[in-house]
Amino acid sequence: MATRDRRRDTPPPRTGTSEAETLRGFLDYLRTSVAAKVDGAPEPEARTAAVRSGTNLLGLLNHLTYVERAIFLGEHVADWQATFSAAPEDSVAEVVARYRTAVESANAVLDGCTDLAAPLPRTQPGKPAPSVRWALAHMIEETGRHAGHADILRELIDGSTGR
Repeated sequence: MATRDRRRDTPPPRTGTSEAETLRGFLDYLRTSVAAKVDGAPEPEARTAAVRSGTNLLGLLNHLTYVERAIFLGEHVADWQATFSAAPEDSVAEVVARYRTAVESANAVLDGCTDLAAPLPRTQPGKPAPSVRWALAHMIEETGRHAGHADILRELIDGSTGR
C-alpha cells in the first residue's frame, strides 16, 4: 500500500526541569499523538478490526477515554473489555471530542495536585486512590502502548504515518 499521508514526525517534548513537568509533558504528548491518529480516520474502517483480537482504531480511543476517567476522576468501569468498542452511533469526531474532554477534566484534577506522592483527590468506594506519580506513570504506559497500536492500525487503514 502506498503512503498517502505521511505526516512529519513530532519529537518527544522538551519539558520543564521538575519531575511533575516531565511526566505531564510526556503524557500530554502521547495524548495529543493518539487523538491525532484517530481524528479524521475514515468510517467504517476506524471501527473495523484489523487484527484477530478485534482491536480497532476507534475502540482504542474509546478505551483510553474510560481509563482517563477511571484513573483521574474515580469513575467506576464494570466491564473493561466493553470499553474497547465505540457505540455504533458514535462518529469518529464524537469519540475524539469525548477523549479530549476527558483529558481536559483529568488535567483539571492534576492542576490541583502539587505533591506527586499524595493520593489523587478522587473517590471510588472501596478502592484507595493511587499516588499522583503512579497515576501519571501508568497513564504514560497505557497511552503509549495504545498509541503504538493506533499507529499501526491507522497506517493499515489509509497509509497515514507519523505522530
